[in-house]
Amino acid sequence: MSLQGRKLQTKTNGTDDKTYKGERSPCDPSRVLHIRRVPIEVSEAEVISLGVPFGKVTNLLMLKGKNQAFIEMASEEAAITMVNYYTTATPHVRNQPVYIQYSNHRELKTDNLPNQGRVQAALQAVNAMHSGNMTLSGTATASDGGMMPGQSPVLRLIVENLYYPVSLEVLHQIFSKFGTVLKIITFTKNNQFQALLQYADPMNAHHAKMALDGQNIYNGCCTLRVEFSKLTSLNVKYNNDKSRDFTRLDLPSGDGQPTLDPSMQTAFGAPGIISSPYPGAAGFAPAIGFHQAGLSMQTMPGALGPLTIPSSAMTGRMTIHGMAPTTIHSVLLVSNLNPESITPHGLFILFGVYGDVHRVKILFNKKENALIQMADATQAQLAMSHLNGQRLHGKVIRVTISKHQTVQLPREGQEDQGLTKDFSGSPLHRFKKPGSKNFQNIFPPSATLHLSNIPPSTTDDFLKDLFASSGYTVKAFKFFQKDRKMALIQLGSVEEAIQALIDLHNHDLGENHHLRVSFSKSTI
Repeated sequence: MSLQGRKLQTKTNGTDDKTYKGERSPCDPSRVLHIRRVPIEVSEAEVISLGVPFGKVTNLLMLKGKNQAFIEMASEEAAITMVNYYTTATPHVRNQPVYIQYSNHRELKTDNLPNQGRVQAALQAVNAMHSGNMTLSGTATASDGGMMPGQSPVLRLIVENLYYPVSLEVLHQIFSKFGTVLKIITFTKNNQFQALLQYADPMNAHHAKMALDGQNIYNGCCTLRVEFSKLTSLNVKYNNDKSRDFTRLDLPSGDGQPTLDPSMQTAFGAPGIISSPYPGAAGFAPAIGFHQAGLSMQTMPGALGPLTIPSSAMTGRMTIHGMAPTTIHSVLLVSNLNPESITPHGLFILFGVYGDVHRVKILFNKKENALIQMADATQAQLAMSHLNGQRLHGKVIRVTISKHQTVQLPREGQEDQGLTKDFSGSPLHRFKKPGSKNFQNIFPPSATLHLSNIPPSTTDDFLKDLFASSGYTVKAFKFFQKDRKMALIQLGSVEEAIQALIDLHNHDLGENHHLRVSFSKSTI
C-alpha cells in the first residue's frame, strides 16, 4: 500500500494520542516507521538521525502539529534492526523520549507535499555525514569509500585501576552518549577487565575514543583506555550480564549463565572482580556521580547523568555468580614466605601499594605464612592479583583470600614476638583521601620504580648511591623533565625492585622530605 502524504495528514488529524496507544499492537515489519511524541521544535535532521545508524533513510514526513513523524528506511532489514534496538533503549530527541513502531504503510510518497525540498536537503546532508566517507580529523579515507585502518566501528576498552565493578550497563550508558551502541562483549584478560563495543557508525567510535580515552568512570579510579579494534563486527551469541546484542532480543542467555535481574546486574563485574563492600569504609566511599576527577561531561551535548554505585553493590553481602562466598573477605593469606627475612612492617609496605593495610599477622608456629587484613575486599583482590606469584626474599609467594574475616590482635600477656601489628592508624596509608592521584598510579611490580617527594637539592648521584649502597643494581636513572620532585630508577630485576620498595619507601631524605616509592608502568 503506497501512502499519499495528504491522505495521511487527513487521516491522522482525526486521531488523538490515545488512538496510537491503542494501536500499538505490533504491525508486520515495514521499512516505514511511525514515531510518536516528537517535540514540536525538533528539526528534520534530528529525526533522520534516529534512523541513520541502522542504514540509509530514504524519506521523511513530519507532522509537527501532531508531534509525530514517519521515516522510511532503504530496507526492511534496517527498519527491523532499528525497532529491535529501540525496544531496549528508548530513543531521546531534545531530551524527550520518543516512541517508534512499524507503520501500516509500506512506503512514503511525499512528492507533492510542501516543505519536501527542505526534507530532501536534510536527508542528503545527514546521510552524507554518516556515510563513513567523511574524512576523520587527522585520518584519510580510502578513495573507494572503504574504511582506512583505525576507522572500525568496534572499540576495544580496558578499565584500569578497577576499584569498583564496571558493568555492561555502565559502559552502555557512557558510550551511548556518542551514538548507537549495537553490541557489547565484556571479558577478563591479563587480569584486566576489558570489553569490545560496536557502534552503528565508525564516526561514533571515533568521537567516543577522542572523548573518553584516559577518562575515569568513577572519581579517581576505573580509568578507561579506548582504542580501535581490528574487528569490524562482533558476533554475540548470548544476551546476559557479560555480552549483549541490542539489535537481537531473541538471543538465549546461555547455559549456566542466567541473565541477572537488572537491579542486580550492576553489582557484578567480570569474573574475578569483587562486588564492592562499602557500608561506608572511611576514606574509601565510592564517588557517587561524576566528580571533576571522574567522567565529567558537562561540556558535551547530552551530558551524562550521575552514575551511581547501586546499593546492592555496597552491601558487600553478595558474591559473584559462580564464585565462593569467601571472596567478599578482606583478609589475605600469604604463604611460602622466607621466615628468615620477613617482617610485619615489610608486608605492610609491599601490600600497601595496592590498598590500605590495617593488620598483619605472621603465624607463630608457621612463620612462612602470614595474614594481611586490607581496608576492604576490593583492595584485597587488587593486592592478590598483582602480588601472587611474585618473588620476595628469594621465594615465590602465594597470595589467596583467607577464610578469616579479621586478623585478631594478641591478648594481653600472650606471647607474640612482635609478629602481629596493627597499622590501622598508620600515616603511611596511600589511599586515605578519596580521589587521590594514587588511585590512578597502581601498576604491577616492575623493575622500574617511580620516586617522588624528592627535595630540590637532591642530586641523581645521591639517589643512585642510596639504592646502590642498599645492595641494589642501578641500571638507569632519570629525573622527570618538568618536575624534579619525581624520578624513575631502573633496578636489576623485578625482585630487586620489590625489595627496594620495601626498604626505601618513606626513607628520610632530609629537609622534612620522606621518599615515596611506587612501581612504574614506564621504562627508562
